[in-house]
Amino acid sequence: MRRFWLLFAQTVTVCLGILFIVSTLRPDWLSRPSPAPSPSRAAVAALPASYAAAVAQAAPAVVNVYTSKQVTEPISPLLNDPELSRLFRDFPGFSRRRKATMLGSGVIVRDDGYVLTNYHVIEAADAIEVALNDGREARAKLVGADPESDLAVLKIDLPKLSSITFNGNHEARVGDVVLAIGNPFGVGQTTTMGIVSALGRNRLGINIYENFIQTDAAINPGNSGGALIDTQGRLIGINTAIYSESGGSLGIGFAIPSTAARTVMEQIIATGSVTRGWLGIEPQDITPELARAFRLDREEGVIIAGVLRNGPAAHAGVRVGDIVLALDGKPVYDTVGFLNQIAPLAPRQPVKMEILRDGRRRTVEVEVGLRPRITKPQDGR
Repeated sequence: MRRFWLLFAQTVTVCLGILFIVSTLRPDWLSRPSPAPSPSRAAVAALPASYAAAVAQAAPAVVNVYTSKQVTEPISPLLNDPELSRLFRDFPGFSRRRKATMLGSGVIVRDDGYVLTNYHVIEAADAIEVALNDGREARAKLVGADPESDLAVLKIDLPKLSSITFNGNHEARVGDVVLAIGNPFGVGQTTTMGIVSALGRNRLGINIYENFIQTDAAINPGNSGGALIDTQGRLIGINTAIYSESGGSLGIGFAIPSTAARTVMEQIIATGSVTRGWLGIEPQDITPELARAFRLDREEGVIIAGVLRNGPAAHAGVRVGDIVLALDGKPVYDTVGFLNQIAPLAPRQPVKMEILRDGRRRTVEVEVGLRPRITKPQDGR
């Protein structure tokens, strides 16, 4: 019995010693992870069970856009060569004309019948038809278009139209739930859901002026010109393009922010076109190689790769090789940002451009010109 108690006492002593050492050197080994707090009933109740109210508010303002145009196509397979086709297309028997149709979407932005859509949806169309969610149809008139932002405004004459509500000052954030409404593949009005995946996407080669909202809400051919809305039914973007290798949605869609679309729309309605500032220069990003060649401390700013003869910058003395550091006191970081800084400037407005020439900073005053209208083909769906 005595040996048993002696063994017990030694065991307890060794355990207490180990406990003392562990609690002193590694106390985290003894701590128990606290259980994650369960969501309160109020928080669970705050999660929306349905977005039907948002869709019901916005859907009547989203329309289907159908366009048609006459196209010339070669009859003989031998004329599929572009040069031969161009040479023989006017000869009888070598080509024929047929009616081509396209489909897209649009958004009623005013009760008096103005519809906002993508330029590539109605480009070169001979006739434009608009079908409403309530079954009504109407011939649409093209008010004006802006190929550089891929936006166009149509006008329809129908009574009792429901217009969409813009999101105003409510900024979209990455992670916000969004809904895309449109007419994919011509199957009829369809709503898909996703989130805002990214903001400020550019350099995609879709438009000249790019500042897209990226979303994973399913967008397919036919969705172009449709509405991207928030969970309150407010317009936050015009669905414009998708990234796809197969023609279907891969969860990477792009929308023009509603604030930019509204600015373009208001100018088109007021004047029939969009006015943008222009300096007559060709900017280029500062690469690491250029930064080393010009002995720059950083790669911010743009280098002037070309100056248009008799353009605003040429009259101000700007030269090829000048590096633009700031415009009217605002730093210039890259080509995309520089073009977006120039675009809102009013023609004949003087601006001060800070440049670096021969290693010395200097300020040049340039009188802003009116950007010439450029028509370019659109690749976005």
